[in-house]
Amino acid sequence: MNFTADKLLLFGATGDLAQRMLLPSLAALHADELIADDVKIIGTARSDLTDIEFRNFAREALEKYMPADRRSGMADFLNRLSYQPLDATSLEGFSDLAAKVGEPERGLAIFLSTAPSLFEPTIKGLQHAGLDGENVRMCLEKPLGTDLETSCEINDAVAAAFPEERIFRIDHYLGKETVQNLLALRFANIMFEPLWNAAHIDHVQITVGETVGLEGRVAFYDDAGAIRDMVQNHMLQLLALVAMEPPSDFDATAIRDEKVKVLRSLREVAAGETVTGQYRAGAIGGEAVPGYDDELGKDSGTETFVAIKAHVDNWRWKGVPFYMRTGKRLPERVTEIVVQFSQVPHSIFEGKGAKMDPNRLVIGIQPEENVQLSMMAKVPGLGRDGIRLRSVPLDISMPDAFVGQHKRIAYERLLLDLIEGDQTLFVRRDEVEAQWEWIDAIRAGWAEQGLAPQTYTAGSWGPSAAIALAEKDGVSWYE
Repeated sequence: MNFTADKLLLFGATGDLAQRMLLPSLAALHADELIADDVKIIGTARSDLTDIEFRNFAREALEKYMPADRRSGMADFLNRLSYQPLDATSLEGFSDLAAKVGEPERGLAIFLSTAPSLFEPTIKGLQHAGLDGENVRMCLEKPLGTDLETSCEINDAVAAAFPEERIFRIDHYLGKETVQNLLALRFANIMFEPLWNAAHIDHVQITVGETVGLEGRVAFYDDAGAIRDMVQNHMLQLLALVAMEPPSDFDATAIRDEKVKVLRSLREVAAGETVTGQYRAGAIGGEAVPGYDDELGKDSGTETFVAIKAHVDNWRWKGVPFYMRTGKRLPERVTEIVVQFSQVPHSIFEGKGAKMDPNRLVIGIQPEENVQLSMMAKVPGLGRDGIRLRSVPLDISMPDAFVGQHKRIAYERLLLDLIEGDQTLFVRRDEVEAQWEWIDAIRAGWAEQGLAPQTYTAGSWGPSAAIALAEKDGVSWYE
């Protein structure tokens, strides 16, 4: 449904996500004139605010979370905003919400950022108020369940009102520039795709490191843990983009079809191919930080770190391990993909004093967006000990390569696509279910083995067993 909506309805409009991400993203789209002048934004939440009070709330959020040089036309942006209080558990309030929204001339986009327990009553309320017509599309913010069963319950409730072509499930990593650049790197350059297979790639690493601890997400995180918070969505989406076959074109259906094939090809993880950990007290950036149980205020068996050795069982990737690790209180905040190519089949420099390192492609997603390809080159100079070689980087810094371009929040791309109806960077139901099937099997294995997280010191790269997971294959984690 490729209509461009002229109204955007934000559920959870006074929440943390709205303040830090959604309102600044919409204000940036306004400043860059990427949304039409007549697009109206209606906020709704339990807070009892007037339009003016909500605009003041939004102004404070923009002043706090948006750079001053990006607040162009803020007064005009605030005039787009209106607000309607709502208790999502009460059907009666939805009639007032519908009256506030009015009849969209071109279409209505709804962004649902609430507790998952409110998804079903919210959908029923929208149906009750007639806000589920053919010119309405629905965007869902994670978490979409805690396992396959609960995810299906949520998706079934949404599907009762909205067909799949009008459902937009967010994974905000897909809105990041460098993640999208991965598609350009693979499919807009002839040099990589002929080598992008098991014959030429030794292994792939995906790391998502966080230096922070709980940061106000106590209830959610202790229930979810690292595997459900990061691996089930963000990391599996990155893996799918790395491993997918070339789609027929840059089209939502074609791209998502290829991602699903990868996710369905994931081999069940064997015992010994996963490591879990939980941080204890240590230091980050030279400052002492408490352990997880200390932050939580009780003993917990929740993992704050997970490392997995995964395999994609298809022709392209047979035998190539995908090492994934993510954790809290690690030494660096970093998200990167490392593609390590195989060694040259025969070195003409052997015996000449030259050490050969394999080529490596490093795709930095955050905090810095860059692409680095390491190549072997001769070290300048003369000597009697033969030719000397060294690995040197061909480095593309995205901010330097595209000077003058604003660094954008991932939600800017996603909100614009929601308004315009482009599903390419959103997750389809069969993707979500394939991800949950794989994660549920891992967690069932943990439960069967009685696996408890190993401790690691805050400021380290996780338990020593995570290092051994790769080292036993002759692989070192890229740091």
